[in-house]
Amino acid sequence: MIKKFIRKILGVKKEAARDTTAPIVLGPAQHGIDPKLVSSNAIRVTSSLQEAGFEAFVVGGAVRDLLLGVKPKDFDIATNATPEQVKRLFRRAFIIGKRFQIVHVMFGQDLLEVTTFRGAGADSAPKDEHGRVLRDNTFGLQHEDALRRDFTINAMYYNPATQEVLDYHGGVEDIRAKTLRMIGKPEERYREDPVRMLRVVRFAAKLKFTIEPHTAAPIAIMAPLINNVPAPRVFDEMLKLLMSGHALACLQQLRKEGLHHGLLPLLDVVLEQPLGAKFVTLALDATDQRIAAGKTVSPGFLFASLLWHQVLEKWTAYRAAGESTIPALHLAADDVLDSQTEKLALQRKIGSDMRDIWSMQPRFERRVGKAPHKLLEHLRFRAGYDFLLLRCASGEIDMEIGEWWTAFYEGDEETREALLVSANAAPGAVKKKRPPRRSTRSKTSTGGSTTGSSSDE
Repeated sequence: MIKKFIRKILGVKKEAARDTTAPIVLGPAQHGIDPKLVSSNAIRVTSSLQEAGFEAFVVGGAVRDLLLGVKPKDFDIATNATPEQVKRLFRRAFIIGKRFQIVHVMFGQDLLEVTTFRGAGADSAPKDEHGRVLRDNTFGLQHEDALRRDFTINAMYYNPATQEVLDYHGGVEDIRAKTLRMIGKPEERYREDPVRMLRVVRFAAKLKFTIEPHTAAPIAIMAPLINNVPAPRVFDEMLKLLMSGHALACLQQLRKEGLHHGLLPLLDVVLEQPLGAKFVTLALDATDQRIAAGKTVSPGFLFASLLWHQVLEKWTAYRAAGESTIPALHLAADDVLDSQTEKLALQRKIGSDMRDIWSMQPRFERRVGKAPHKLLEHLRFRAGYDFLLLRCASGEIDMEIGEWWTAFYEGDEETREALLVSANAAPGAVKKKRPPRRSTRSKTSTGGSTTGSSSDE
């Protein structure tokens, strides 16, 4: 009480609000970024822009990763040069984007994204009935650009020439506190671009950061706004999320924040079923391990895994209704792909890969004659085989099938022939059917009668 009275009498002021128009500038000793982690092409782009009289900085996630001591996969550049001015400076540069124009600068296979500082024009920008910004090509000053970025940890600028970090919103503090905080009012920012809710989940799971309470609070209520986002954008964000190297953690975070409904319909049901949960967990864990090892990951395989138990459920229903095995599987795949294409805008190639993986599964059960050899020649055999092993590991089918195919896949001709003999001799083995013998009969036609003969193989 006495302390409060003294403060009242002396007029002690509260801590001043941060001035977001002037950055805190941190030198190498303060931020600790290793210059060796910075892409030579990023330095080349910033240097070229600065030599032409423009400001240029590495920005966003690359700065965040550099501060965390991680070599960034992608480097984005922010500048006060317009897209046309940027394009004139580089031989292979292309202006893209409708909502906000950016420039892609290419060096061989390396792509760098260069954006012009965005101005504070969101209020006047065209929006849909839900408040989502449709177009926004307003350019501005760097501090305005920082205000327009989503999270404090993504609103920092690094100048490779001076090795200084410019921090407008306390991003360095939040990185050290492992906190994910939205810049501005979260409700307004999510309404401007609902995809930010998916980005919150991805960053929280990937970085193992805690979502600041005010940033997290509106998500569950505003989640339906994602339905208003064009499907290709949702698909791109889901692909980033699932191929982040932390796919399982991301899906768990999606469920925690209430964002999974509508993105992958029935996924919640699958994860509540023991076999389904084990299968999805194994698939995502395998994906994360491949990414950690620097191996490639097939989006087709990933989505085929996530949606398999929906296919399996429908496949079982069609067979129970009297459809034979293969047509029933194709009908089930059609149903699932049709519903998901509408939600996620699955690309034709990815959908085709998913179909191939699913349609191979019954063929693995036919281990007689030339069928296994023909299956080995399938263009997508390895993906289908890996998928089979997941089914075995989850307990969906007998482990013996996976072990047999592993031996057949890795064995020489002699080993393969022995495996075929053992499979044919096993109880319940599928015997090769002979075609039915056709009886001799006469057929009457316009030109007279013909006599059919019995056929032999």
